[in-house]
Amino acid sequence: MEAGEKPGNEGSTVITTHISADFDAIASMLAAQKLYPGSLVVFPGLQEKNLRNFFVESMVYLFNMADIKKMDFSNVKRLVLVDTRQPGRIGKLSSLLDRNDIDIHIYDHHPPTANDIKGSLEVYRQTGSTVTILAQILEEKNIEISADEATIMCLGIYEDTGSFIFPSTTEDDFKAAAFLLSKGADLNIISNLISREISPKQISLLNDMILASARHSINGVEVVITSISSDSYINDFSFLVHKMAKMENIDAIFAIAMMENKVYVVARSRIQEVDVGTILSHMGGGGHTFAASATIKGETVTQIEQKLLKILYENIRTRRTAKQLMSSPPITVSGEVSCKDASGILTRYNINALLVTEKKDGKEELLGYITRQVIEKALYHKLDDVMVKEYMTTEVASVEPDAELLEIQNKIIENKQRILPVIDKDVITGVVTRTDLLNILVRQSQQKNSELHDQPSEHTHARTRNIVKFIEERLSKHLIEILKTIGKVATETGFRAYAIGGFVRDLLLYRKNEDVDITVEGDGIAFAKKYAPLVGARLHIYEKFGTAVVIFPDGFKIDIASARMEYYKFPAALPTVEMSSIKLDLFRRDFTINTMAIQLNPERFGTLIDFFAAQKDIKEKAIKVLHNLSFVEDPTRIFRAIRFEQRFGFTIGKLTSGLIENAVKMDFFKRLSGRRVFSELRQILEEENPIFSIIRLNDYGLLKVIDPSIILNNELISYLNSVKQVVSWYNLLFLEESYIKWAVYFMALFGHCKKEVTENVCTRFEIAPKQKSIFCEERIESERCLRELENGYNITNDMLYNMLFPFRIEIILYMMAITKRERAKKAISFFITQLRMAKLSVSGKDLKTLGLEPGPLYKNILQAALNAKLNGLLKTKYDEMDFIKNYVQ
Repeated sequence: MEAGEKPGNEGSTVITTHISADFDAIASMLAAQKLYPGSLVVFPGLQEKNLRNFFVESMVYLFNMADIKKMDFSNVKRLVLVDTRQPGRIGKLSSLLDRNDIDIHIYDHHPPTANDIKGSLEVYRQTGSTVTILAQILEEKNIEISADEATIMCLGIYEDTGSFIFPSTTEDDFKAAAFLLSKGADLNIISNLISREISPKQISLLNDMILASARHSINGVEVVITSISSDSYINDFSFLVHKMAKMENIDAIFAIAMMENKVYVVARSRIQEVDVGTILSHMGGGGHTFAASATIKGETVTQIEQKLLKILYENIRTRRTAKQLMSSPPITVSGEVSCKDASGILTRYNINALLVTEKKDGKEELLGYITRQVIEKALYHKLDDVMVKEYMTTEVASVEPDAELLEIQNKIIENKQRILPVIDKDVITGVVTRTDLLNILVRQSQQKNSELHDQPSEHTHARTRNIVKFIEERLSKHLIEILKTIGKVATETGFRAYAIGGFVRDLLLYRKNEDVDITVEGDGIAFAKKYAPLVGARLHIYEKFGTAVVIFPDGFKIDIASARMEYYKFPAALPTVEMSSIKLDLFRRDFTINTMAIQLNPERFGTLIDFFAAQKDIKEKAIKVLHNLSFVEDPTRIFRAIRFEQRFGFTIGKLTSGLIENAVKMDFFKRLSGRRVFSELRQILEEENPIFSIIRLNDYGLLKVIDPSIILNNELISYLNSVKQVVSWYNLLFLEESYIKWAVYFMALFGHCKKEVTENVCTRFEIAPKQKSIFCEERIESERCLRELENGYNITNDMLYNMLFPFRIEIILYMMAITKRERAKKAISFFITQLRMAKLSVSGKDLKTLGLEPGPLYKNILQAALNAKLNGLLKTKYDEMDFIKNYVQ
């Protein structure tokens, strides 16, 4: 008989679900009742009290419900199972499975298992909820449902999909919910039931669960097991488990609860290594990969814990491989290298062991490894010049790239190796260090002191997420096409390409930034040479740095670089650059928020890669360095920290702030060239509002690094605020003329200084002669002119014009900002808006038509005409010609 066909007599069709039915199970039974008119709905066991209250008391009229205790099973001809197909989960109704005359129909969304009930009709789809499947069937069959029925069914979808945020959610779940909403589903009722507040009793139970929790490292994967007991049934136990997993940031949790005479196990997982549905199926339960439960009778909590641990050890197999864990490329040295030089390499790369290799037949052959401890002892014994091959360890275990964590763990521990080479077809592709292994096996405490939160943890793995939709929303189609083409060409050349740095950061901050930096794992220049001709672009190559600039026909530019790492030979030195992988390339960057990358290769286009918790720091609005010696290596990063803090409205982290204070105290800036200091200052002055950055520089005592003559007092702050107002006013004029914004602020900073002091500053900063002239000669002359303007009365338009016209716009804006006379400010404003661009309609050719010989007289005549025009005496070209004729006579 087909689904939906009316049975012969009442009670011949029974609809049931699993014990401890959730909203999805109840909703599925209601939907099935619509498919099987005249059928009976039977709960197989104890249902949760919130479900009983809502469904049984409020909407009992919707169900043709029967009490299992009063049922005559002999009348049952068909058994309809929803949201389960496990014989151990349907209670007393499992006795019907022994009968040959029972027709079994199954509707379920749980993954199939070996001991599943078999039916004559089996409807299985991989959806977020079972009621999704049944709602689609109702829609296909045009079976009418009421608003109350739609509400119950929609509630089931919302619960089992976590309001559409669980990873099991599918397109079908959204479509089914939309269908039910069209039938009148009440979202207010759904919201009240799904978004329930946690009660004081539940808080107490949650606290007991947290205190009773134990962490187990099982085959390299951390699993939390907790257990509690209660004399009565615990409402929403699964809700408390979900809450605990979220609060404690747990990847996999198994919660065991003794309630009355039964033991309930609820599990949640958010990692592939722990399939809780499969694990609990061994205990008579079931569910999904990420959420499952089981009900057990006749055993104690202790027995179940031991049984669960045995199942976990048998079923958890980490998928972490050497290829995922390794650091690449490996840092190697020749056996001929001295112990002293090897010590320098260890310090340069901040590592504790080196692989020792030799070139043989064009290949790098592994000889052994040497540790920092051995080298330090050699140096202690004055063996600086002895070659490392004399003291290296030659018995070296290695693994292939697909080796799993257990093999890696055994080889590192059994061989007592600090470093484990990863070798693929006789090529050393990377290394797994003992620290890498410990980071996996030992979970660092999640509740660290807030001071330590400023130090980014060392992540062996990158956090990844697909942000294609985000890219499509935020970037132009033209730019997306450019990025896709870059990825395609990279794949064709055997490289991996990434968009990195500020471009990625601003994409996540919803800030427009089309200053695109591309990093290539491989030869960036070789990539650029292949890419540029394909898009008709010009190419500028910088062999020394391994970089190139691609310039498109419309002027758009993209910077291409090889993935590289930098090290510093001494504090404040310029970095020395070497080739590396994307992880090491990102590690050289200044702050965590700038360490994200987006892969562009077609197979992973739009994958965001985050090794250093950049997304977390962006969310928390924190500026943090990647390591404690960051400002020692490059003190200019301090200026950038302040610039980013003010630009984004972030806060410099506590530890990072302490490192800034330390750098100032140790005076690491004394080795910086004036040019590098000026470069950072100029970028700060180019910001939309640099004043707060200048104040922060003063807070850290950094203005004296720029120049001791800068004293941040109320007068200087007033000048800077005035510059900001003037610059904002000028920008709103939308004039086509460009100007150097930072120069106006720069003059305000040094406006109190004598010419000699400003000249010394410009010399130290290596400022170009043209700009030096602005800050010294022209600024001094402008201040003299401003005093004349402030003291003058009855200044006509032509007088104002001739006073100010010789100065460039930066100087004029500076004058307007520093004057304290409102009359002078208005005069300068009038000059900029009304007089500065004034021109005559007549020219030298017109004077020639009057019979005047070309010569110095032309200049005098045209100047007189312009003065008359400025004063409003001349309007048209006719007026100008008439004036000139009279003037000449």
